[in-house]
Amino acid sequence: MTKKILTLIYGTIAYLAFVLSFSYAILFIGNIWVKPSLDSIHNSDFLTALIIDAFLLGAFAIQHSVMARPVFKRWLTRVVPASIERSTYVLASSILLWLIVFAWQPLGGVIWQIHNPVLIGLIYSMFALGWCLVFISTFQINHFDLFGLRQVWLYFRGRTYTDLSFKVPLLYRYVRHPLYVGILIGIWAAPTMTVSHLIFAFLCTGYIFVGVQLEERDLEHALPEYREYKSQTPMFIPRLASEVIAKPVESA
Repeated sequence: MTKKILTLIYGTIAYLAFVLSFSYAILFIGNIWVKPSLDSIHNSDFLTALIIDAFLLGAFAIQHSVMARPVFKRWLTRVVPASIERSTYVLASSILLWLIVFAWQPLGGVIWQIHNPVLIGLIYSMFALGWCLVFISTFQINHFDLFGLRQVWLYFRGRTYTDLSFKVPLLYRYVRHPLYVGILIGIWAAPTMTVSHLIFAFLCTGYIFVGVQLEERDLEHALPEYREYKSQTPMFIPRLASEVIAKPVESA
């Protein structure tokens, strides 16, 4: 029983670490309430700051991609119990996200700056919409499985973990990756675009496009239905006038 309780505590801590780090990152990106933020005043050597920032984002990208691959998951479950494999992934991602927001080096220089209050309000509305889309997308699949809570709860209850069924929730009928669409909107919707923000958004966008290819390759291998779903559903930009398929797809 002690092991089950510890497993549940570990999974809960990993989940809360994600919620806090991701929430803080949204405020960091939007320059809302937190200091320093993504667009803080530049106060260090440009090249040094660029190298540090690229390293931070590169470390997050490598961890996020490598730990998500099936071969790494199989190796990891030889080291930690399968019930906390996903929680370990979430915790590692959260730690690296904290490093990004606290070690980020502003690069200075304003590329554009909107002064019209109405336009600023519209852009921040898009910013909020993007992050809301991320949040909603996780619940359209299975939020608690995605972040490891379902796994530790089932273990705590003494029940066997089962893979999620292959479904297409509402948002996923229009695009295959609404969660990533939300992130892209969130990082690019900026009334003030500095060099720092541009580099951050550009590198994150590049990682998303590369990461999607790896993710879909795994999905096609694991889920025979995914290939048909992929052929009928756009990746990021919805075809609203097209007939939406009604077949199910499982979450990534």
